[in-house]
Amino acid sequence: MKTTIKDKSVSQLIDARIKELADWRGKTLARLRALIKQADPKVTEEWKWGIPVWSHDGIICTGETYKSAVKLTFAKGASLKDPAKLFNSSMEGKVRRAIDFHEGDRINAAAFKTLIRAAAALNKSAAK
Repeated sequence: MKTTIKDKSVSQLIDARIKELADWRGKTLARLRALIKQADPKVTEEWKWGIPVWSHDGIICTGETYKSAVKLTFAKGASLKDPAKLFNSSMEGKVRRAIDFHEGDRINAAAFKTLIRAAAALNKSAAK
């Protein structure tokens, strides 16, 4: 019997994506996922547009994987303070910002978790 997307939980879909990458991209996505959950224990994992999405009172970020990058796109990134200058992609937009992680990049865990918490707080303030 063939397993379909409808048969899998969101967590299983994200686990499967990480496993199918089977290289530095899978490890990076797994690490970022863990940091997101540490930063916001109430985060909701979703599967939209064929990619993982993390939400809390609205989308925080999406996790896309490409041949040479793992890209986390923050839905309201242009409205977030980024003192550690983590954002390095999609800088021209008026709403979104992204972080491209490449093979060998070090993740500034503290700054990344601060950014996740700020995105969740922004969503919460906008939801009122």
